[in-house]
Amino acid sequence: MQYYPNLILDALKHVRYPGTGKDIVSSEMIEDDMRIDGNKITFSIIFDKPNDPFARSVVKAAEQAILTYVDKDADIKGNIAIKSRIVVETLRATSLLSDVKNIIAVSSGKGGVGKSTISSNLAVALAQLGYKVGLLDADIHGPSVPKMFGLENARPILENIDGKNLIIPEEKYGIKTLSIGFFVNPNDAVVWRGGMASNALKQLIQEAHWGELDYFIIDLPPGTSDIHLTLVHLLAVTGAIVVSTPQEVALADARKGINMFQNDKINIPVLGLVENMAWFTPAELPNNKYYLFGNGGVEKLAEELNVPLLGQIPIVQSICEGGDAGKPIALNQDSITGQAFTALAKQVVAQVELRNEKLPPTQKVEVKK
Repeated sequence: MQYYPNLILDALKHVRYPGTGKDIVSSEMIEDDMRIDGNKITFSIIFDKPNDPFARSVVKAAEQAILTYVDKDADIKGNIAIKSRIVVETLRATSLLSDVKNIIAVSSGKGGVGKSTISSNLAVALAQLGYKVGLLDADIHGPSVPKMFGLENARPILENIDGKNLIIPEEKYGIKTLSIGFFVNPNDAVVWRGGMASNALKQLIQEAHWGELDYFIIDLPPGTSDIHLTLVHLLAVTGAIVVSTPQEVALADARKGINMFQNDKINIPVLGLVENMAWFTPAELPNNKYYLFGNGGVEKLAEELNVPLLGQIPIVQSICEGGDAGKPIALNQDSITGQAFTALAKQVVAQVELRNEKLPPTQKVEVKK
C-alpha cells in the first residue's frame, strides 16, 4: 500500500489533545517534517511546553490512529518525535537561510510565458554584476533549469556540515542551483499530490547548503498552488517578480498573480512586472520591432496596479537556442537580449534596495492547516 501525507493527516485528525479537546492537526501540532519510506512513517508532534504532561498519551493515540485508519502494518511505533513549540519556532526564525540577504520569488499567472527563462537569465545577469546568487527551481512538476544550465546529468551530493548531511547545490556560471529535476528521471512525469510536492520543496530549501547569498531566486510554478503557500510559510520573501506576455489572456492571469502576493494574508511586496516576448527582432534587422502579441499591455497593467515595469525582453531566436544548449543568453552581454537582461538585473537591484530602505522586513505567513 502506498501512503500519502494527506492520508496520514486525515488519520491524525482523529487524535485529540486532552488539554483543549481539539484534534492535533487543526491545532497545528504536526511539524512539517513528515517522511514516508515504504511503510515506515516518521514525523514530529509539537507541544507548547517542553515537558507537556499529555505528550506520551498523544503519541500513543497518534500511533494507534495510523494503524487503524491508514494501515495495520504501518511502521510507526517509536517513529514519532516530541518537540517543543518554543524550540521549533526559535530554530525556524534563526537558522533557515540566515546567510541569504534577499529572497526573490519569480512567478507567472499562467504557463508558457517564459518565467523559467526570465529566472535563469536574471540569475546569470545578477552574477555577472558581481553578486552571490542562488537559483531554486521550485517548478516541481515541470523543472526546466537543468536543461537551461546544461546540468541534465547532474546529481548533487550530500556533505556533512556541522553534523548535518546537507545537499550541495550544483554551481555553474557563478550560480548555485538546485532543482527537483536533479533527482528524477528526466523522461518521467513528476506526478505528486500537493503534500508530496511541498515536502520536496522544503527539502531543497531546508536540507541544502546554500551558504552566503546576495540574491536567492526562486522559480515558482505557474498559477497559484500549494507550492506558493509552502514558500511563504517557510521563508520571509523579500519581494516578488511577475512575468507576463502582452496578450490579454496573459495579462488577466498576471493581474491575479499580483493580487495573490498583495493579499492581506500574504502581503509580499511586488517588485515589478517583466514583459517577456515584448516584440520580435530579427537578427539581421536588429533595429526593427514587430509586436506579434500586442504592444504596451504589460506597461499599462503596471501603471494601473502601481507597480514598476522592470524590463521588456524581446523574442530573439538565440534565447531559445541558448536555453536548449544550456547557455543562457544573458552570458552574451553584447547581444540585444543580453543587454536587456543586464538592464533587468540592474532594475531588480534598484527596486530591492528601495524596498529594503522604505519597508520593514517581510514576515513569514502563518498558514492554517
